[in-house]
Amino acid sequence: MTTPTVSPDTVGVLFMAYGGPETLDDMPGYLADIRAGRVTPSAVLEEITNNYRQIGGRSPLPEFTRAQVDATMQALEATGRPLKAYIGMRHWTPWIEDTVRQMLDDGIQKAVAIVLAPHFSSMSVAKYQKKIKAGLEMHHGHIDFEFVNQYHTEPGYITALAQRVREGIQSFPESEQSDVHVVLSAHSLPVRITREGDPYADQLLESARLVAQQAGLNEEQWSWSFQSAGRSPEPWLGPQLDEHLQALAEKGVKKVVSVPVGFVSDHVEILFDIDIAAQEVARELGMTLVRPPALNTDPLFIGTLASVIERKVASL
Repeated sequence: MTTPTVSPDTVGVLFMAYGGPETLDDMPGYLADIRAGRVTPSAVLEEITNNYRQIGGRSPLPEFTRAQVDATMQALEATGRPLKAYIGMRHWTPWIEDTVRQMLDDGIQKAVAIVLAPHFSSMSVAKYQKKIKAGLEMHHGHIDFEFVNQYHTEPGYITALAQRVREGIQSFPESEQSDVHVVLSAHSLPVRITREGDPYADQLLESARLVAQQAGLNEEQWSWSFQSAGRSPEPWLGPQLDEHLQALAEKGVKKVVSVPVGFVSDHVEILFDIDIAAQEVARELGMTLVRPPALNTDPLFIGTLASVIERKVASL
């Protein structure tokens, strides 16, 4: 029997993220995990590998996740309660199930679980939570988990994004700022989730409206777009960002600020899908597209994570 390494009153804090390849050699295994073992067509493997090659040959998400966790735990030190941080990834190492085993081995009895994604969906946050349960069953253990389901309206998160909107607009000359259009976006999911009553799309628009309001935008100054749709044949939520840019161009929009509200750190959906692919579309349309920095370790966002975790810890 493993000897516990933490005191009985220590609360585990499990931070979960999507995961990402740390080398191009990881790509086949990474995609196989995402595709649940289905064979990845060679053309798809080559395309996605090339996308990662263009952003430096690796995903920066694991590194940013670790930095976000370190900053959040530092902010939580003021609570005075013994806490221990853990990181689990949905589609790459360290896998959530393995992290759950480590928590059991350490003697964790109570824990808070949070996904580094502010909006709930049965296809995202709920799947992370299922992996926790699978890990507990796999390793024949029990931990009392409190789940953070969403934090898409938290003041710090909204304020941090509103600051980025303003920063993007202010990057244009003052005489041109009134002509700037802001596009807020998030990862697309299959359309069927809306028929199933999934709250994802509604929560995204709720966040977007709060960000636009705090940034002082009127309804004509901003719009919504999805991005980074998957490659399955079923319809995905839209409009997609490239199509949306085309529609804006047809209305005479020439200056765009792109602020993804569904991603909390730099990774391929930002660094390639926006900074490379969408930028190329914008140039072809004669547009200037500006993308302010991602949230990463912004103190307002880190404060948001600390706040929602602290509230859950208090309930244990």
